[in-house]
Amino acid sequence: MEWLIDPRNGIPIYVQLRDLIKRAIATGWLQPGTQLPTVRQLAVNLKINPNTVARVYSELEREGYLQTRQGKGTFVAQGKKETENQRDSRFSRIIDEALIAATELGYSPKEVIERIRERLGEVEEEDGN
Repeated sequence: MEWLIDPRNGIPIYVQLRDLIKRAIATGWLQPGTQLPTVRQLAVNLKINPNTVARVYSELEREGYLQTRQGKGTFVAQGKKETENQRDSRFSRIIDEALIAATELGYSPKEVIERIRERLGEVEEEDGN
């Protein structure tokens, strides 16, 4: 997975970076315990303001995705402890939001399912499965 930020696409840079890190964690590209680049290092690599990186790291730490260890760096957290009902409820909201967005873009339910299957195939190929 490549860390790409596009300052011209209309989505705020911090949102792009936040979503990129969340997606990397969700797909397993960033495993629990993996150390992330330092704020300064990531800012230089992406050619963005270090305050933006610090803001994203801080927000993701509050949400439980990241963990900062004083003097050692920022790491992917071991995982949030949620009940099965909380996970199901949260996942249902995510699916609902995606379906609403897809409908607004003009996709039919059949097309949505096809796109999800395609995307899952891409993820499996990235994982080597």
